[in-house]
Amino acid sequence: MAETEYTARGVRIGRWLRSLTRAGQVHIKDGRLELLTSYGTQIDSAPVEEVRAARPWFGRGDRAVASVNGRQYVLTLTGEQGWQEESGEKAAGRFLEAVRAARGRPDFG
Repeated sequence: MAETEYTARGVRIGRWLRSLTRAGQVHIKDGRLELLTSYGTQIDSAPVEEVRAARPWFGRGDRAVASVNGRQYVLTLTGEQGWQEESGEKAAGRFLEAVRAARGRPDFG
């Protein structure tokens, strides 16, 4: 397993139509994916090998769907990375690449 570190801030994390946080954080560190609220409280966490992540079939390009511990979360990535900014679509792509890399699987897309 590759040790990939990834952090995204300002992430809207929701479950279906319910918003859990509008400024959450996503961390991939030491082989675990963590979803945190804006206050740093853990929403969910799982080993990255058990996480499924993909782009949704419909909707905007700045979204990703992550299945963590059997629960599906919709992540809207704004591209806010501290002082750096990028489009939400690129941020969602970076998240998906980070999950694939942490699982040790090559990126085919």
